[in-house]
Amino acid sequence: MDDNNNKNLILATVLSFLVILVWFVLFPPPEPAPAPDTSELTLPAQPAAPATAEGSTGTVADAEPAAARLTVDTPSLEGSVSLRGGRIDDISLKTYRETLDPNSPIVRLLSPAGEPEAFYALFGWSPTGSLTAADVPGPRTEWTQVEGGTLAPGAPVALQWDNGKGLVFTRRIAVDEKFMFTVTDSVVNTSGGDVALAPYAQIARHGIPSDLQKIFVVHEGVISQADGTRQEHDYSDVKDLTVVEREQNPAEVIEAKTDGWIGFTDHYWMAVLVPEQGKPFTQVTKYVASADIFQTEVRQPLMTVAAGQTATTETRFFAGAKEWATIRDYENDPGFISGLFGTKANPDEAPIPGFINSIDWGWFYFLTKPIFAMLHWIHGAIGNMGLAIIALTFVLKIIVLPLAYKSYVSMARMKELQPEMEAIKERAAGDSQKLQKEMMQLYRDRKVNPAAGCLPILIQIPIFFSLYKVIFVTIELRHAPFFGWLKDLSAPDPSSLYNLFGLLPWDAPMPGTVLHLIFIGILPIILGITMWLQQKLNPAPADPVQASIFAWMPWVFMFMLGGFASGLVVYWITNNLITFSQQYIIMRSHGHKPDLFGNIRKGFRKKEAAAAANVNKPPAGKKK
Repeated sequence: MDDNNNKNLILATVLSFLVILVWFVLFPPPEPAPAPDTSELTLPAQPAAPATAEGSTGTVADAEPAAARLTVDTPSLEGSVSLRGGRIDDISLKTYRETLDPNSPIVRLLSPAGEPEAFYALFGWSPTGSLTAADVPGPRTEWTQVEGGTLAPGAPVALQWDNGKGLVFTRRIAVDEKFMFTVTDSVVNTSGGDVALAPYAQIARHGIPSDLQKIFVVHEGVISQADGTRQEHDYSDVKDLTVVEREQNPAEVIEAKTDGWIGFTDHYWMAVLVPEQGKPFTQVTKYVASADIFQTEVRQPLMTVAAGQTATTETRFFAGAKEWATIRDYENDPGFISGLFGTKANPDEAPIPGFINSIDWGWFYFLTKPIFAMLHWIHGAIGNMGLAIIALTFVLKIIVLPLAYKSYVSMARMKELQPEMEAIKERAAGDSQKLQKEMMQLYRDRKVNPAAGCLPILIQIPIFFSLYKVIFVTIELRHAPFFGWLKDLSAPDPSSLYNLFGLLPWDAPMPGTVLHLIFIGILPIILGITMWLQQKLNPAPADPVQASIFAWMPWVFMFMLGGFASGLVVYWITNNLITFSQQYIIMRSHGHKPDLFGNIRKGFRKKEAAAAANVNKPPAGKKK
C-alpha cells in the first residue's frame, strides 16, 4: 500500500475515534435532576447612590393566597397576569405542543410562584431617601385594573396603585401577535416634594429546570448581551459566581452603556428582558443560594421626579419560542439578502441589537447562520423540511464542487501512477530516503498532490457539525415531518430492527435507550449501505489489516449515527449518494471505469477464502 493511502487510513481512523469521542460528549448518561426548592425571591432595594438601584431586600413567598388575574389571549400566547405585583407569570405557547400527539398539552413557559419550577417576570420601583419599600409597588402590591379587558394585540391593559402619600403608579401592559410584551411604568408625583426612585425588571426561576438537555451542543441557562458583547452562563456557572457584597449572593453586575438584554434560554424557548435601547442600565445575574432561585435583572438609572411631574420607563419582555424569523424581526434585521430571506416585519419597533444571537449558533456560527437561512428559505419554497435538507445538500455540494473536483481528480491521477509507484518501491527497497525523494519527484513531474484526497473529508467535518447544530438547536426542525414514519426530523429514526420495522407485534425501543442504539432504524441502515457502496468504487487495500478496518467502517458509522437526528442522517445519505456519483463520473472521465460489482464480488470471495482457511487450519500445537 502506498504512503498516501497509509496517511488516509490514519486520518480516517483518527476521525472515527474523534466522532466516537464527540458522541459520548454530546450524549452523556443522564443525571438525575435535583428536586426544585421553591423558596423566596430577593428584589432590588434602595439605591446606595444616585446612579442605579443596587442591593437586595424584600421577598416573594411561594405559598400565597389566590390573587385576581387578567386574561392574556393572542394568536401565539394564552395565560394570565397576576394583579398581585402585576407579575407576568402564567404564559403558554398556543402553537407548540409538548409531543407529536395533537392532543398533548401545549407548552407552558411561565408559571407562578408556589407552583413547581416557578418561572415569572416582575416589574417595580426601588425607593430612596425618605421613601420606603411600602411606598412603592413591589411583588405583593395589589394593583387595580383601570383600563381594558383581555390583554391582546392592539388591546393593552392598564393597572394602577396609589400609595396614599401623593404618588400614583400606573402600569400599562401591551402585547404583540408573537411573543413580545411591552411594560410601561409611570409615576405621578403629587406629594408636594421631589422623590427619587429607580425602576427595575426581573425574571426569577425557582430551581434548575428538570428538562435540561445537558449536552454542550445547546446552551441552557442565562444569556445576555451588553454593548455588543454576548455572554452565557450555565446554571452551575451562576452558582459559582463570586459573592457580591451589595447583592449578598453570588452575582455578576455589568454596567451597559447603550444597549443589551438579559434572561433565560431553554432548548427551544426563552424569557428575556429588553430595556430601552440607547440608554445606560445595569445588568445583573444572581443566584439566591438560600432559596435556590436564579435571577436576571435590568435596573434603570435613578429618577428624580419633581412635584407635579410624571416619570415614565419602558421595558420589553420576550416570552416565547426562539423562532428565527420572529427574533430576526425584533432585531430588525432583513436577513442575508433583503427580499429573499425576508423583510422587516416590525419596522416601527425599536431594534434590539444582536437579538438573533439569542439562538445558540455555536463555534461555527459563520456556517450555521447562512446554512440555516438557506434551509429556512428552501423550506418556505418547498414546504417539506426533509426535502429542504436534501435540496440544501445539493446546494452545499455545488458550492464545494470546485475543490472537491480537484481532490477527486488528484485521487484518480494517483491511481494512474500506481504502476510507477510500485516500480519505485522495488528500486528503493530498504532505502527510505531514496523512496521518498523519487516519490516526491514523481508527484512534481505529474503535478499530483498526494494530500488532496483528504480534502473532501476535511470539508465535510465543519459542514456536518454545523448542520447538526442547526437541526438540533433551531425550533423550526422540532416536530418537522418528512414522509411516512419520519414524523420528527429533530429526533432519531423511530423504526427498529427490534420489531422488523413494525412487522412484529411489539413496540420498538424508545429513542435514546441502549436498545434503540443497537436495534437501529431504516435510515441508518440505508446510510451504512451508501457508505459501503461508496467504498466499493475502489478495490480493497492489499494489506489485510487495512482492508479489515475499511470494511468495518461503514457499519461502525451506521450504528454510531443511528441515534442522531433523522434529519442529519437524511443529509448524510444524500451527501453519500452525490459523492458516489461525482467520484464515478470523474473516474470515468479520466479513463478509469470503476468495477463496482467486481469489487463487491472480490470482497465476498476474500471472506469465503478466509473462512475456508480457518476451517482447514490445524489446531494450535499440531502440524499438518
